[in-house]
Amino acid sequence: MSRTLKPNVLGIIPARMKSSRFPGKPLADLHGKPMVARVYEAARAAAALDDVVVATDSQEIMRVLQSLSIPGVMTSPEHRTGTDRLAEVAMTHPAEIFVNIQGDEPLIEPETIDVAVRSLGEEKEYDVVNLCARVTLIQDVIDATVPKVLKTASGRAICLSRAPVPYPKNPAAAAYFRQVCVYAIRREALLAFSKLEAGVLEAAEEIELLRFIEHGIPVKMVEVTTRSFGVDTPADLDRARREFLAVHERALP
Repeated sequence: MSRTLKPNVLGIIPARMKSSRFPGKPLADLHGKPMVARVYEAARAAAALDDVVVATDSQEIMRVLQSLSIPGVMTSPEHRTGTDRLAEVAMTHPAEIFVNIQGDEPLIEPETIDVAVRSLGEEKEYDVVNLCARVTLIQDVIDATVPKVLKTASGRAICLSRAPVPYPKNPAAAAYFRQVCVYAIRREALLAFSKLEAGVLEAAEEIELLRFIEHGIPVKMVEVTTRSFGVDTPADLDRARREFLAVHERALP
């Protein structure tokens, strides 16, 4: 289902079937609904979003979206990242702010999405806001599927890495933050992103936000408290099913 959208703040959920670590994960079952539908439900409940759409390159995903009356936009299969997919949507949908909501974080809270949008609205220095959360599970420090965040005292992103950074030479002083994959981006910055070449850090780490940093576009990191995490493996899906049930049991199906 493709439609013309004219919101000021548009939430976009990138979804593709060919994930290298977990093929087909947007349609993985999460208590009776595909994971991408659970993310859509959370995004639709975010007060800061005027509308939400799924951007995909998969006819299979589109058929499922249509069956669930979820708006979808077909995009090129050539995109390297979800943010590139957002940029294609931005070329035909004239919102002022676009919010990238990863389709593999089914536990994302509507209030967490609102924080990203509100924070960007309060910033004049930044055109990009990303979220981060303090690491509470030691396995997340060493898990390469969990990007770690280095930031200044004021919240400006220094770097993101899949490595366990910072190195804990002084363990008592070490603090770790993980990326929460919700980005609020002004239209001009999003369109610029799609025209920039991936730098050596992005190519090595496969973290798309590094493209902004490598090209000198400042990114504000805003700390949140959230249960959300990325589903990158079948084991992550099992964990998501347990935690989703704990949070939403009364509201199911």
